[in-house]
Amino acid sequence: MAFDGICVYGIVNELKEKLAGGRIYKIAQPEKNELLLTIKNEKNTYKLLISANASLPLTYITENNKVSPMVAPNFCMLLRKYINNARILDITQPGLERIINISLSHLNELGDLCNKTIVIELMGKHSNIIFIDDKNNIVDAIKHVSIQMSSVREVLPGRDYFIPADDKLNPLTVNENDFINKIKDLPHPLSKAIYFSFTGISPIISEEIINLSSIDSNRPANCLEENEYLHLAHTFINFIDEVKNKNFKYTIYYKDGAPVEYSIIPLSIYKDFESLEYDTISEMLEKYYEKKEIITNIRKNSSDLRGIITTALSKAVRKADLQAKQLKDTEKRDKYKLYGELITAYSYLYKEGDKFLECENYYDNNNPIKIPMDETLTPIENANKNFKKYNKLKRTYEALTEIIVDTKKEIAHLESILCSLDIATTNQDLIDIKHELTEYGYIKKHYSKKKKEIIGKPVHIKIDDYTDIYIGKNNLQNEEVTFKIGTGNDWWFHTKNVPGSHVIVKTKKDELDDNMFEIAGGIAAYFSKSRDAGSVEIDYTQRKNIKHVPNSAPGFVIYHTNYSMLCTPLNPYDYDYKIL
Repeated sequence: MAFDGICVYGIVNELKEKLAGGRIYKIAQPEKNELLLTIKNEKNTYKLLISANASLPLTYITENNKVSPMVAPNFCMLLRKYINNARILDITQPGLERIINISLSHLNELGDLCNKTIVIELMGKHSNIIFIDDKNNIVDAIKHVSIQMSSVREVLPGRDYFIPADDKLNPLTVNENDFINKIKDLPHPLSKAIYFSFTGISPIISEEIINLSSIDSNRPANCLEENEYLHLAHTFINFIDEVKNKNFKYTIYYKDGAPVEYSIIPLSIYKDFESLEYDTISEMLEKYYEKKEIITNIRKNSSDLRGIITTALSKAVRKADLQAKQLKDTEKRDKYKLYGELITAYSYLYKEGDKFLECENYYDNNNPIKIPMDETLTPIENANKNFKKYNKLKRTYEALTEIIVDTKKEIAHLESILCSLDIATTNQDLIDIKHELTEYGYIKKHYSKKKKEIIGKPVHIKIDDYTDIYIGKNNLQNEEVTFKIGTGNDWWFHTKNVPGSHVIVKTKKDELDDNMFEIAGGIAAYFSKSRDAGSVEIDYTQRKNIKHVPNSAPGFVIYHTNYSMLCTPLNPYDYDYKIL
């Protein structure tokens, strides 16, 4: 479950109960986009973790500590200056937004009482921690957002703070008529229509509400009967009443021993799953995201490889820039060839000691041309001098053209490896990447009598009894997915002009279901460099249309027959798919 508005509603309820009235005792910034506040309230001490990490934004109370850097970052120092020992007045959530406001009271340098607010925005790649004053001006933020980065809102010191407006309705205040009027004209499937229309509603909650109403979630929202609209509106409002009445059950759902989902309201769509309830929402979140910590560790373990790749990539880019400049210098080669030919043809017009030869250019409608001459040389020697310049630049052009192609291939290869590093989820993925870097000379090869076997396997997802999806998480796995697992009529998916995974879909049916194209395209978008984008262009075609790029690294292919579509990145681990 995404850290949606309903989850934020639950965490705000806990934070208000435990932290309101307390004082901030210690402020630390253990990670670039993360704060750890120690708060004393009466006899209890709490640690509040606040993360604005784009891939894992969350907030909860924890008992674990984190090592802070030797030198505190600027944002941490600013907070210590203003709000160390500040009292927490209130903790609120505007509507059902994924936003938490921590209202604070503190004494300034003159001993006057002042109010400040820490705004925690938990919005995926737009997540932020913003510190504002009592006039709603931004004092500072853990992430600065300039106008070049966002045309919607700047997040910079001195700017006014506001929540970007949208046309979604607040679920806490809607009535039946509001609900029906909002969705009844939408052409989207019901599941999308609900979370597109109401603030803080995630796809999982949308599916839950529709499931409780016993209506097919794939039906277009504008195609229901009047009684179905009314029934769905009742179900929606009853579900939101459960939230408003704080009938919470902090539950993690498990499948085959692995956590699949969490929720603060019981989910009927997971009724057949194993489940475990927790006493607090913070405990639930901490247990659930321990799995996410594995990915973080992978990122740490990959730092050396990342350094090797980025260094090689920087060298290749600089080399490409230099080659491009050298190639541009060869553009004047034809001029010297023209000079040589015209000097040879009109040598009889040249007078000894002249610095120029004036003649007609028979390649340009006999327009007059003025050719520079070396007065110490004869006309034939001047002509030969120009021909030599032409031949030298021609040879340089021909050689550079081939070299530039190789350099571009190297850059594309390194970018693909860097993307593989970003989507790696196991240590075996890192071993595969290291092997590829070694094979291509970026890491020194250590010879051993015992041959190391590459055992990394592509991700295999069983969507249903008829459909299997295979995902390569690096170039070696991409090669296996496309050319060993994939066969003629299987469907192949990849991000357009962006490094990413090869995705193969195999089906036992005569044709692939329409929704499978969207699922596979979303998975290809997620396992790519563009996974944080809202919409990604995907190329897809049948496997028989895919060919190797001659003399290229593994996983590099060409195709000339394909379709394209825009897809929203889809993390298959967030869905009830059987991942083998």
